[in-house]
Amino acid sequence: MTAASDLCFFRSADGDLAYRDTGAGDLVVLLHSGFADHRVFDAQIPPLAAEYRVIAPDVRGHGASANATRPFRWADDLAGLLRHLDAGPAVLVGVSMGGAIATDTVLEYPELVRAVVACGAATSEFEYTDPWVRRVQAEQAGALAAGDVEGWLTAFLRFVAGESRTLGDIDPDIPRRLREMAFGTLSKHTPDEENHHVPLTDTWARVPKIDVPVLTVNGDLDAPDLIAEAERLARTVPDGRSVTVEGTAHYPNMEKPEVFGEIVDDFLRGL
Repeated sequence: MTAASDLCFFRSADGDLAYRDTGAGDLVVLLHSGFADHRVFDAQIPPLAAEYRVIAPDVRGHGASANATRPFRWADDLAGLLRHLDAGPAVLVGVSMGGAIATDTVLEYPELVRAVVACGAATSEFEYTDPWVRRVQAEQAGALAAGDVEGWLTAFLRFVAGESRTLGDIDPDIPRRLREMAFGTLSKHTPDEENHHVPLTDTWARVPKIDVPVLTVNGDLDAPDLIAEAERLARTVPDGRSVTVEGTAHYPNMEKPEVFGEIVDDFLRGL
């Protein structure tokens, strides 16, 4: 687990944004999932840092990063950090929300991106259609409106196992870690807080112009519409491919870190 002393802070125009900076060499940026923080990649950071410079930020409003007080876009925050560090172009590796941030960033700031790995994600223009996922999202929304933090966390963790499994079917350390991260992020916010995030538009119309290699990684037990969107991204870009990690759902990097690491390592070595 990352100690607070291991974090660096970028003073953005709207508060400090936290990130971990370790290793040396070509730049790899790890972008975490929603409600979590950079520790989602605890298993990936040490081996990657042995060969690359690894930047692992906490997205605004998550982890140790400041909440937004004004409109912002994910891609702008990441571009600001990379320019502050005078770093890049970078390989962006993102899980879930982080994968969408990676794709949004290559669309908005192609000069800062060398390649993209999107895990369980495509662009940020996405809405779940799967009935099970919609039910879980409704449970989350209801719990949040009622101020039921435990209920929200229970619903949130359903995504870890996926529809076909229970949390008892996976390593208990994974939901424990995600619960800790999500609780920390949720504690930074209030139910009536304004959402200042400004989404990107027309992303799919721009995807065919992405001119860097794109790899999508999916757990075979993840929501079918997420898998379909990721595979669509891989088909639509000029240089894209998709791989599947068997026996995992939304967090293959946590469920099978060695397999995920080999996939990312092979991709990086092929650039």
